[in-house]
Amino acid sequence: MKSEKEKMLAGELYDPRDPQLLEERHRARILTKAFNDSRNDQGQERKRLLGELFGAMGKGTFIEPPFYCDYGGNIVLGERVFFNFNCVILDVAAVTIGHHVMFGPNVQIYTATHPLDAEQRRSGLEAAKPITIGDDVWIGGGAILCPGVTIGARSVIGAGSVVTKDIPEDAFAAGNPCRVIRSLGDDTPR
Repeated sequence: MKSEKEKMLAGELYDPRDPQLLEERHRARILTKAFNDSRNDQGQERKRLLGELFGAMGKGTFIEPPFYCDYGGNIVLGERVFFNFNCVILDVAAVTIGHHVMFGPNVQIYTATHPLDAEQRRSGLEAAKPITIGDDVWIGGGAILCPGVTIGARSVIGAGSVVTKDIPEDAFAAGNPCRVIRSLGDDTPR
């Protein structure tokens, strides 16, 4: 029989009140609070806290506090990733971020989802879908990435966009819902 964590990571309905999951979220809260309360002159301590929080973190990663996440361990960051102030990652499923990726302030990344059926929702069970962001992506401030999306390498997501579907490589996409406006590298509108 699968544990609730195994169900969660497999994208199946799971019980978020499971003691192991509660403890892992509590651990993430302690680490993010310590990170968010740290001072600018405590760079080594910030690096240590983030190294303990994330599943993996490449060199040159920089995060402006405050930063929030559910578990931390389901987040894998490439090299030279930058998060501006007040970003949130609900990493119930895997969040994989490539190299040289920039996030504006208030970006929100949600892998968590809930059943559409009201009776199932009432049960308290949840699910999640992973999010993948390719290399050299720029996500504008206030953008929201919904469960299960992939953003292709070298793409740019306009500020305030709500990404509900995959975005291909080399695209400028914006809006609510977010859609491809044009291909980057040519001037042909789409």
